[in-house]
Amino acid sequence: MFSEEWRVRIAKALSDIGVGMIEVGDPSVAPDIKSAIKKIVQLKRQGEIRSHIVVHSRAVKQDLENAASLEPDRVAVFYGVSDIHLKYKHKKSREEALQIIAEMVSMVKSHGVAVRFTAEDASRADLDYLIQVVKTAYEAGADRVSIADTVGIFTPDRAREVFAKVKAAVPGVGLDIHAHNDFGMAVANSLAAVEGGADVVHTTVNGLGERAGITPLQVFAAAYYYHKGARLVKLEKLPEITAMVEAASGITVMPTFPVVGENVFTHKAGVHQAGVLANPETYEPIPPEVVGRSRDFSLDKYSGRKAIAYRLERMGISVPPDVLEKVVEEVKRSNARRLRDEDLLEILEKITNTPYKARVNKHIEAYVWLKVANNVYTTSVARRVAALRNVASVSEVTGDYDIVARVVAENTEELNQVIENIREIRGVVSTLTSIVLKQLPVNHH
Repeated sequence: MFSEEWRVRIAKALSDIGVGMIEVGDPSVAPDIKSAIKKIVQLKRQGEIRSHIVVHSRAVKQDLENAASLEPDRVAVFYGVSDIHLKYKHKKSREEALQIIAEMVSMVKSHGVAVRFTAEDASRADLDYLIQVVKTAYEAGADRVSIADTVGIFTPDRAREVFAKVKAAVPGVGLDIHAHNDFGMAVANSLAAVEGGADVVHTTVNGLGERAGITPLQVFAAAYYYHKGARLVKLEKLPEITAMVEAASGITVMPTFPVVGENVFTHKAGVHQAGVLANPETYEPIPPEVVGRSRDFSLDKYSGRKAIAYRLERMGISVPPDVLEKVVEEVKRSNARRLRDEDLLEILEKITNTPYKARVNKHIEAYVWLKVANNVYTTSVARRVAALRNVASVSEVTGDYDIVARVVAENTEELNQVIENIREIRGVVSTLTSIVLKQLPVNHH
């Protein structure tokens, strides 16, 4: 899905927000993936990436040697362990599978690389056999084993139980939870697995992955912070990593996506809005700032008086109670799905007959900043600028520039001519031009 460039950028970003372990792909899948893995491993050696780098591989000798040759921190080898996988995918007996797992893990270990074994479809495997698999992989040299809920059928109770029993049976092994989200329970199952003994949780940014994806990084990290009080990553950076992966994948998150969705900290119903304005804890589990978000109120016919007043105040507008009442009535009559600030200002203008909206100029207006040579009298330059056609005002100022002139022109050609005329005045060393895009009305009450 991701280009080589995006893979490297995302790995760097994940390291920067504090993700402890990054699985960077299977080098046997495609040449660009192998090339990206090489670059990521190099960045790790140079200290630009601090996360533990994991390379994925099938339980095939040639693939595993390819993965180990890149010298990552760890190679992850996977093999299906449920009876359905053994019978229909691998066509092996349970005993033959144990032999293959031991052989592949020890072969990778012999290359001097740490090994994680992934027990694919572990959630549908017989539990006693799964414990045998974990013991076999651990004794062959895999210090970590990932228990994969490959089709997302765990419940939190079952996830907790499986991890607790595996941990008790093989106390020395590190355990990962790899939870798919087919029934929308990946986050809950991951939290439960941690309570059962997992010490690594597999996540993806925006919950990407096969079918319904796996545990979303943003949701798990925020939920863990709420329930356990620990910041696993830089939570305030979550919106940035969300946007990056949206751009890289072309898959945008839904407005209702937990934590980082557009609607998550936007309150709609009047009762909710009034509650949040009185105390945000009434309808927010955590302050939006914790996860790099900000609070907003959706304005439509369901909105209350307090939310409308808040939105106006946020724009620096204070109106008397009788005007506010009329604005509320007008908003209630509106059938717009969502009123923007500009729509609200339009309603206010209609009621008060006073300009509030920013106006786009029909002509061109610009501020031209002038720097004057040290040996030239600034006021003499300012007077010459003031005498030019199209110059509406001139001021001498402090700072990096000495003079600022407001120029009003009919078109860009006329503006360019004025700027040329200013530059020709003796003593003008340099100019900087700022075009006025919109003008805001100033209301003094």
